Amino acid sequence: MSEDQLESIITQTINGAVATIPSYLEEIKENKEMFKVENPKEFVFGIVIGMALGMSGAILSAQKEMPTKEDQIKVRDMIYKYIPEIRERIFS
Repeated sequence: MSEDQLESIITQTINGAVATIPSYLEEIKENKEMFKVENPKEFVFGIVIGMALGMSGAILSAQKEMPTKEDQIKVRDMIYKYIPEIRERIFS
């Protein structure tokens, strides 16, 4: 898989996760006693980043060769560059 293909998949994953932000926030609001979350927006931020890292890790692991530490760092850096955009979507 090329770096461009991986970047595209990461972008799609993040866009999908970001689209679910309102429903996550509503779910937490409706079930605050069960979740016991002090800051729902920070919690949702963690979910979105976790989804992106998890999906990317799964994609890397599905390749013919096990991902190297450098591959994992590259993917992490691709995801982390979206952090300001994700935080803005959640906190604005």
